[in-house]
Amino acid sequence: MAPPNKADPFLYTADFDLERIDRTMSARNVVVAQSGGPTCVINNSLRGIVETCRRHPGTFRTIYAGHFGIEGVLKEELLDLSATPEEEVALLRTSPAAGGIGTCRYKLKKGQELDFERVVEVLRAHDIGYFFYIGGNDSQDTAHKLSKLAHERGLDLVATGVPKTIDNDLGDPEFRLLDHSPGYGSVARYYAHYIRQANEENSGSAPADPVLVIQAMGRKIGFIPAAARLADPDRGMPLQIYLTESKLTLAQLGENVLRQLETDGRCIVVVSEGFDVGDLGTTRDNFGHVQFSSSQQTVAQMVVNYLNALEFPVPGKARGQVPGTDQRNAIAYASVVDLDEAYGVGCHAVDIARQDGNGWMATILRDHGRSGYSAHCDKVPLEQVANSERLFPERWICSSRIDVTDEFLDYAQPLIGADWVSVPTVKGLPRFARITRKFAPRKLPEYVPQTYRKT
Repeated sequence: MAPPNKADPFLYTADFDLERIDRTMSARNVVVAQSGGPTCVINNSLRGIVETCRRHPGTFRTIYAGHFGIEGVLKEELLDLSATPEEEVALLRTSPAAGGIGTCRYKLKKGQELDFERVVEVLRAHDIGYFFYIGGNDSQDTAHKLSKLAHERGLDLVATGVPKTIDNDLGDPEFRLLDHSPGYGSVARYYAHYIRQANEENSGSAPADPVLVIQAMGRKIGFIPAAARLADPDRGMPLQIYLTESKLTLAQLGENVLRQLETDGRCIVVVSEGFDVGDLGTTRDNFGHVQFSSSQQTVAQMVVNYLNALEFPVPGKARGQVPGTDQRNAIAYASVVDLDEAYGVGCHAVDIARQDGNGWMATILRDHGRSGYSAHCDKVPLEQVANSERLFPERWICSSRIDVTDEFLDYAQPLIGADWVSVPTVKGLPRFARITRKFAPRKLPEYVPQTYRKT
């Protein structure tokens, strides 16, 4: 397979010299896994890892995938990706979500010594020398724990993290460790288009439905709802954005909407799912994160109910919309920039594993001081990003607390790309990758992860 086109500076950041002497002399097996919520581009990072490993058979032997993330490792359910044809792996570029190998929300926590020991047993039994984990904050923590565990147990393992999260909360407040996460550019593009289309709906039906409330993902980090402003950088729409970080109350939201109705006759409200509207009867996932999509009520419905109890200065009522998981898997809205960077960072993770060894995460850093947008791949220690949490910068929130600044637009706009992604179709339907369901033969007794055991 030919190396990537050198004309693309981002995709060629990693070293693809096929004649280069590999870091190790004997080939070892590989496990790649995913964790957390899916994205439009997560499978393209997977493709980057698989294709780059295949270019170096002197270092990487059989490529396995943990079926449903670290749970697949614990259960010894290892998909043999080496059995999947190259043309199917190539289709991972535009195969959304985590349908390829699956993901999970299982966290290796302190006190789960049996889980940790089981991971070591499985990796040792299958001669795993390289472990790649694609995910966000908690996933990088898992990769970091495995990198330390391998050293403590005398296991010759190289653990490497690959960033992924639509929330864009992985990294540091100064954006020095990671400028942006693969996945964010696509969800930002989704909202740029979604809000622009919603504005057409709202402007055309304002006499009956003057207020449209749209709930955006993002538990307590405002990067996703902030992307709504990309739909209207000139601020011509009657658009109000409520980040969790805005610290406004439901009463203040209502006052703002009434003022907007007095001047414009209509209003579009984009509200974070983490905006404080009171008790929602929430549930939590295995990471301990609130699952707003599983709540008894949605934030959007609470806002709509509150607004409709007010006396509007115009006829009509408020109505709400809650985009579901399509905001993170609608491949038709994927950013081409995001796709290319997700692939590049997957390729670079393999290069890091070969050259630098254990305990790193591949990263994306923006090239400042250049005209136009460009970025390059680099690496950061896993311990610096494990369980990191980057809030939406205060300086990017307008003084009104219901809008974002031009500085944020300068940051986010290049990430959504200018072109539409080309998705292969058959008879008008998208053709996604089909991963061969061949599993590695089991070598160990069955195992139930500790979290799922009944006491």
